[in-house]
Amino acid sequence: MISECYCYDHINIIIAFMARLENDSLLRYIIGQAQALGFQQVGVAPIHLLQAEVNFNAWLARGYHGEMAYMVQHGSKRSRPAELIPNTLSVLSLAMNYLSSKGDAQKLLQTPQQAYISRFALGRDYHRLMRKRLQRLAELIYSVYGPFNYRVFVDSAPVLEKPLAVNAGLGWQGKHSNIVSRQYGSWFFLGEIYCDIPLPATGAAVNHCGRCCRCIDVCPTQAIVEPYVVDARRCISYLTIESAAAIPPEFRIAIGNRIFGCDDCQLVCPWNRFATLTTEAGFMVREELDRVKLLTLWQWSEAHFLKRCEGMAIRRVGYRGWLRNIAVALGNALAATVDHTESETIEQALQQRLTVVDSMVAEHISWALQQKK
Repeated sequence: MISECYCYDHINIIIAFMARLENDSLLRYIIGQAQALGFQQVGVAPIHLLQAEVNFNAWLARGYHGEMAYMVQHGSKRSRPAELIPNTLSVLSLAMNYLSSKGDAQKLLQTPQQAYISRFALGRDYHRLMRKRLQRLAELIYSVYGPFNYRVFVDSAPVLEKPLAVNAGLGWQGKHSNIVSRQYGSWFFLGEIYCDIPLPATGAAVNHCGRCCRCIDVCPTQAIVEPYVVDARRCISYLTIESAAAIPPEFRIAIGNRIFGCDDCQLVCPWNRFATLTTEAGFMVREELDRVKLLTLWQWSEAHFLKRCEGMAIRRVGYRGWLRNIAVALGNALAATVDHTESETIEQALQQRLTVVDSMVAEHISWALQQKK
């Protein structure tokens, strides 16, 4: 005679098996819908990030976050999804390619009179675009699964998005700290959906950096202080975007013509040979900002800056930061210019603004003028 306990165990096994089949089928549906919405990669990460938490806290302890005070807020909620959003069981991690052109960025960096803007910021600000797509995906899941609790994120809350992407199999964290994929390189944005559905994890990615240290070697300010560790206080992206303070003089020459962000570590990464260009209309280059002269941007009024950069990530830096960054780049252009007429034009443009800006920007203009040979 079969025991009652055995029957219950057998039933529970069958129920668990059926639930697993159901969730596997749901994941296949999610992946298909996500791809239809423009995401190139989709994965599921478990919510346990203990090692990532240790690494993150060590990074904070060394002060590498600089002025980004928000990094130290929220305690362990950043590394423990279920503390941020109660009852979270799974995290959907998604990636969307943003590279709109494989033009010669290296050549642009070697043309001092031209402005270099990080490739991620040449089109529409990704935050709103991706958030809408993630919200739509969550609604589609709701339509087939039924009620569930969720929240979508695109750099909008304390989330360790990179470790989650690694654990979901989207790629590994390279020595420059960006996520790298064998299929897509590193030119993509990340977004997440925290949910209370027990989705099957898709498996963590394997690191394929090997002995390569090109990103470390190429960094203009030596911000990658050791493999996988970036001191933000030295990073050009931090200095030209995140920081509202004066750019330390010791980094100004190294900034070159980079007026918003820096891509050097990605430009030399061998895996970006496999990067796929985006087809997303929102990420296409706006205002010809991939081929514009520094002096053209320097002439923009604040109203012009706000209008031309409406809906773009560039607005984050504000007009004051915009002038600060361009002043440094113009100083470097002045140092590199051998043509007397061009040199005079740059000098006059800098002088014209010297008395009409605040003291912080004026200090950068004064520094720029001192770079004249």
